[in-house]
Amino acid sequence: MELFKDTNYDFLGKKWPFIIASLVLTAAGFLSIGARGGLKYGIDFKQGVMMTVKFAYAPPLDKIRGAMASSAKIKGEVSVQNETSAQDTVEIGTEAPTEGQMNVNRQDMADVLTATFGQGASGKLDFNNAGHDALAERLRDALARNSVAASEQDVQNLATGLLSTRDREHSGLIKNFSDLSSTPGMNAGIMNTLREECYLAPFHIAGVEMVGPKVGAQLRTKAVLATLYALGGMLVYIAFRFEWIYGLGAVIACFHDTIITVGLFSLFNKDITMTVIAALLTLVGYSMNDTIVIFDRIRENLKLSRREPLESVMNRAVNQTLSRTVMTSGLTFLTVIALFLFGGPVLNGFSFALVCGILVGTYSSVFIASPIVLFWHGWADRRGGRTAPAAAKAVK
Repeated sequence: MELFKDTNYDFLGKKWPFIIASLVLTAAGFLSIGARGGLKYGIDFKQGVMMTVKFAYAPPLDKIRGAMASSAKIKGEVSVQNETSAQDTVEIGTEAPTEGQMNVNRQDMADVLTATFGQGASGKLDFNNAGHDALAERLRDALARNSVAASEQDVQNLATGLLSTRDREHSGLIKNFSDLSSTPGMNAGIMNTLREECYLAPFHIAGVEMVGPKVGAQLRTKAVLATLYALGGMLVYIAFRFEWIYGLGAVIACFHDTIITVGLFSLFNKDITMTVIAALLTLVGYSMNDTIVIFDRIRENLKLSRREPLESVMNRAVNQTLSRTVMTSGLTFLTVIALFLFGGPVLNGFSFALVCGILVGTYSSVFIASPIVLFWHGWADRRGGRTAPAAAKAVK
């Protein structure tokens, strides 16, 4: 399907406004990063606490965010998002600049969940989040109060068995006390005692991780290396497939897209998270693909038009791929703009990176990568004192 037929727009003749716009955006991004003292990293790259919580139903993310944000003890940013591998599990992260604050946040996050979804005011023990010692103590006192004969070893074994049933058979989350009937030593008296002394909260804290500054720094380093490795591999491929200057132009265009997108994150004061890094890597591949399509058409045209000026050959190649570029970039842009508008806070950073990257990446393939190749051949011609059409010398 062709949206544009036999077009003859002078794209490369309009390159300077776009090059100037790129320079302005790049400078603005660097100035913003410098003024803010660096990029604003999310909890993934900073010191903090990451708590994984399993719910008995679809987690109410907005309610969790509101409860965490209203806590006076939790300091810094709070992130709440579904775990990708399990829709009934949520990850709650809080920034903590010191180890002491990390411990405070860890306890207060659990307290906020209990106050929001539990029955702490009833005086009962939350069985789904109880530890061995707390459960054993509650059982010991209750059994003695009800004149049920049980030795200390019996109480310890019972507590161990109950928690084992909870964790191994039900992934830490009991929805009904009858789910514990398979526990060794269970009888009607113990079941009634459990019902009297405990309640079942609709959530279970599956794990808590402390992310220190060293780990955050390592994650940042690995994110940068992942991007550089991707660009390096693409440079080698294009240099082998086309010509080294084509590879250099494509990689510079990808650097251009990444730098401008990161700069826009700083200008709009948005967090750089692991999902944003994933979006940036996606953009590297997306922009590179668009550039390769144009370069491939340029190479085909060069074989047929050796006496034609290189700029004319490039303009014709861009016009020939215009329909493909508009359809691919346009449809992708509609998808990511929908994610940006309706995806919620969890996808906001990811979709914002894709929105910015698609806009910048689409024009960089035409107005950044192609002019680099054109400038190089023009400079090489002037240096060698050659006057032959550049197209005759640009074919590999």
